[in-house]
Formats: sequence, structure tokens, C-alpha cells
Amino acid sequence: MEYKDYYAILGVPKTASQAEIKKAYRKLARELHPDTNKDPDAEKRFKEANEAQAVLTDPEKRKQYDELGANWQAYQQAGFGSGGATDWAGFGGAPGGTRWQYRTASADEMGGFSDFFRQFFGGGESAGASPFGGTRGSGGFEYVDLSDLAGGGSRTRARAIPSAQATAEVTLAEVATGAERMVGVNGRRLHVKIPPGVGDGSKVKLSGAVDGGDLVINVRVKPDPRFERHGADLHVELPLTLAEALLGAEVPVPTPAGSVKLRIRPNTQNGQEIRLTGRGLPKRGSAQKGDLVVTALVVLPKLDEDARAKLEPLLAAVPQPDPRQKLT
Repeated sequence: MEYKDYYAILGVPKTASQAEIKKAYRKLARELHPDTNKDPDAEKRFKEANEAQAVLTDPEKRKQYDELGANWQAYQQAGFGSGGATDWAGFGGAPGGTRWQYRTASADEMGGFSDFFRQFFGGGESAGASPFGGTRGSGGFEYVDLSDLAGGGSRTRARAIPSAQATAEVTLAEVATGAERMVGVNGRRLHVKIPPGVGDGSKVKLSGAVDGGDLVINVRVKPDPRFERHGADLHVELPLTLAEALLGAEVPVPTPAGSVKLRIRPNTQNGQEIRLTGRGLPKRGSAQKGDLVVTALVVLPKLDEDARAKLEPLLAAVPQPDPRQKLT
């Protein structure tokens, strides 16, 4: 099986911060989205980018990926993916190093992702070993550092730690309103309410929901390439024509609750920010909402010779201050 370099797919270094990873993903998502890019390879690359961000923006998955990614050759030689048994089942890292035990992801987390992703994080339908949590589809493991057991890296029997956890993915629009999900735990279907304002990686606990124990819902917020989230505030770039920026206009701007009309004042500058109070996301545990910060992105037209000839005398008649005055 071919190793997928998620960092290379997003075009970021392995030291990239969460903000850098999310920025790179949003850029690729805009370029490759099948609705706008009709290139035959765009959909495949879009799915790869989505898969990469799903791993690298999840601290636990990223740690797992980095831990084993450095030892991919040893991983293949150990027999993972061949259907055979191995003493490494349930552990990441090569013998003699730090040893880790990981939770196997549920089948719901695998939807639409590659065989590499399924192999790496479990949840596949066919039999075969996963380096994170025993055989595929086994589930029920928590992330535990086992390096202190039996003397730093000695082979130790994997300990299955019963977990009452599930994962729920929500859209940014659902973050704005709250959401409801049905989750399967220990053969039971439970109705779960996700409160408004949750963040990616948030946990929602339902006390006593599973055999007297707690059920912890790990919330994943599906990235929306239109927005950059800062707590309860959202930032969005709004493209404007030259005429709209110079003369003013009323244009639609997206919000989590749908499109609203925004009045653009005349002489709006490229990069100018317009703050829409209360148009962001709910602040968790509060009736207040964050703001939507709109950044004007003036798109200049491409002029042919005829248009240039008509525009030059008009621009010459308009007084223009020196834009580089502060540089002299």
C-alpha cells in the first residue's frame, strides 16, 4: 500500500501549525471543489486534501500519524495490511522505542476516505491488522502511553480499556444552531443533542448514559472553506468588482445562517474590514454571538486596448493621492 504524505498533499511542512494547515486546506478546497473545478483529477485531489486535513487538524490523529509515519517501512515489514497476525497489534512505533496504544476510529469516521486512512486508523470492513487498536473495526480503545510499563519499550500485553465514546461530525451551520445526532454505543442507539457554539475537538458528556457510565461525544466540526474561525468570530473574504469598491453597492455575503445583504460604502479599499456584530457563532454557554469580519477583496478587471483607451482619460481626471507617500 502506498504511503500518503498528508503534509505534502496540503503543501505544508511537518512543523506547520494548526492555523497554517487550515489555511492551506481552505486554499486547496476553493481551487479543487468539484462544483467549480471540472478537471478530472480535481475531485480525487479534493478528497485527498479533505482526508489530510481530517488527520492533521485532529491532535490525536496527527500524533498517531506522525508516530508511525516515521517508521512506515518497519510497519509494512511487520505485516500490517497483509492480513497476517503480528505481535505489534495495538501499538505504534518500532520495538525498543516508545510504545503507544490507540483508540480505533469508528466506521462513521471513515466515510469517503482512502484505504490508507482506513488501514491507518481502523474501521475497515475487511479483516487485517491496524497498527492503532488491534484488528480493524475492533474499536473501544483509548489513547494510553505505555512506555513506563515493563521498562520503556519492552513488549507488553495490550490493555483493552472500555470506552463509552462516540464521534459526531457537524457543519458550521449546525454549530450556529445546535444539532442532533443518533449514535450507536454498545449495540444501543442514543439520541444526542450537540449544543450551539461547539468547537472542533470539543467533548459533550452525557452522564450515566451508558450502563451507568458517562458517554463522551467527541465533536468534529467539518471545515467550511469560506470561513476562518476565531473562537466565536468568523472571518470571510468578500470579492468586489472595481466598480462596487469605488461607487458602493449592496452585495450578498455568506453567514452560517445563510446569505445576507451587505452595504458596501463608496471608496472601499482592498483589505478593508467590515465587522457585522452578532453575525458570527454563538458563544458556548451564553446568549451572545461573535461577529462576522468581512475583508474586502477588490478584483481588478483585465483591460483590452479598447477598454484601456476609454479608462485612461477618466482616471486622469480623478485626483489620486500618492499611495507610497509613507515610503519616502
